[in-house]
Amino acid sequence: MNNSLKFQFCVMMFLQFFIWGVWYVPMWNFIGGIEIAQSWKEMKLLDPVGLAYASTGLAAMISPFIVGMVADRFFPTQIVFGVLHLLGALFLYMASQATTYDAYFPYLLLHLVCYMPTLALANSVLFQSTKNPEADAPPIRTLGTIGWIASGILVGGGFLVAGEFTWQMPQFLGGPEAPSGDGVTALGATTWPYTFGVVASVLLGLFAFSLPNTPPRLKGKAVSVADVLGLKALSLLKDRSFAVFIACSLLICIPLSFYFQSTNVFLGHCEVPNTEAVMTLGQVSEIVFLFLLPVFFRKLGVKKMLAIGMLFWVLRYVLFANASAETHMLIYLGVLFHGICYDFFFFTGQLYVDKRAPDDVRSAAQGFIAFVTLGVGMFIGGLLNGWWKKQQTVEGVLDWTAMWYFPAIMSAVVLAVFWVLFNEKAAEEG
Repeated sequence: MNNSLKFQFCVMMFLQFFIWGVWYVPMWNFIGGIEIAQSWKEMKLLDPVGLAYASTGLAAMISPFIVGMVADRFFPTQIVFGVLHLLGALFLYMASQATTYDAYFPYLLLHLVCYMPTLALANSVLFQSTKNPEADAPPIRTLGTIGWIASGILVGGGFLVAGEFTWQMPQFLGGPEAPSGDGVTALGATTWPYTFGVVASVLLGLFAFSLPNTPPRLKGKAVSVADVLGLKALSLLKDRSFAVFIACSLLICIPLSFYFQSTNVFLGHCEVPNTEAVMTLGQVSEIVFLFLLPVFFRKLGVKKMLAIGMLFWVLRYVLFANASAETHMLIYLGVLFHGICYDFFFFTGQLYVDKRAPDDVRSAAQGFIAFVTLGVGMFIGGLLNGWWKKQQTVEGVLDWTAMWYFPAIMSAVVLAVFWVLFNEKAAEEG
């Protein structure tokens, strides 16, 4: 791959994850500023903020149909990629203009239905444009994480002061103390993050048409629902260790949703300045551990790597449960643990699936694990997080200690089940 093409793909990945991170992290803040009907507030089993975050998982369950039934069969991938981003920009703009939750949620869901398929499409264009994806793709994919970090720093350092936009370097990066007082509004509570997302979506949508032509891979071929969802990989569940891995992957994504959905508001509760920027520490550690992962993988093996990832899930939530406005260091440490949690479990899991699955179902297996984790697991987790938050809120006050011990206990149970039932030797022999 020549340098010009590498640069194109770096821009693509940067914008791809900037779009998601810039509005997703502070979404709870925005929803808190719009009108929510009393009927939503009175629901015992459904929380509007939880439903909004869960919609990411719902869209992830829908996206394989768009990729498999449309992009892979009828149109060049880069064209579908661009059109989806342009449509996504429209829906994100409409969501930002909503003043009630009932008006906001449909446009949010439509945006996500457009956005989630582009994650797979971006990889598809990249992989089909290089002869050596194992060498070329990882450094380029790192730009996606950097895009997420940039979005957090942009929003985290932004404020409206007397109605005027102002930005300064976040305090934990050496910037001045965050402004406070009357007339100061954190940018995350305004429509600005959505504006940034809309602009980035339009830019990427137009930029996509300049990407290398990537013809549909399955043009003229019949594709079934089982193919789209990767259900051919179900044959692998006959192996107990693989079945345990799939089940634990689904279950561990339920407490994972608590991190993405509640950490930002928790940081605000603990009076941590520049909360969106602080959240990017997790992505920084993700990059660091991604480069160290091959070394750990060779030394520790699959079982220990996956178990360490889940263990740090437990430790992160225990730290949060014991943190307060006086113990910011526990919060920073818990956010930094995200790199270990994510890389040791998810990336190791992808390597395990690639190694375990035969050639004829390898792609199906990767699609199936994505559907189970990012789709089903995150959807259930988003709803459960919202429900648990309601249960722990009394007279408008949320018990954050109980809030965090719940996912900590869930993660610990999944870890114990995995450690007892997963047989690494059998997995390697398989």
